Amino acid sequence: MARAMNIQSQLDRRRRQLGLSCAALAAQTGLGLRTVQRVLSGEETNPGITTLQSIATCLGVSLRIEQESADAVRRRQARHKSRQLAAIVQGSSALEAQALSAAAVRKLEDRMVKDLLAGSARRLWAK
Repeated sequence: MARAMNIQSQLDRRRRQLGLSCAALAAQTGLGLRTVQRVLSGEETNPGITTLQSIATCLGVSLRIEQESADAVRRRQARHKSRQLAAIVQGSSALEAQALSAAAVRKLEDRMVKDLLAGSARRLWAK
């Protein structure tokens, strides 16, 4: 939602730069005036992609979806999950007065990342 709000504020800023009223923008896009006003003000928190695209096209703005490689996303997820699991292990060990050193925790996390990436996707993405 934060990104959508950023897109909406950028579109509104562009509209103002062009000196275009919301009414004129609505007429050019074929959208209702109130829809355009809600989208650009951020009142519409989840606008449809076609609505955003119509407004962006009219304003001469391109909406690009940038994509990380699937491998990078899996590595990030594995690192995130390994940190969560290591924190659980560290917490349990600390309760037993056997907390791991920072170096041991990093080593554990690195091993878990490798295991998660080598294992099933289900295990990687499970909560």
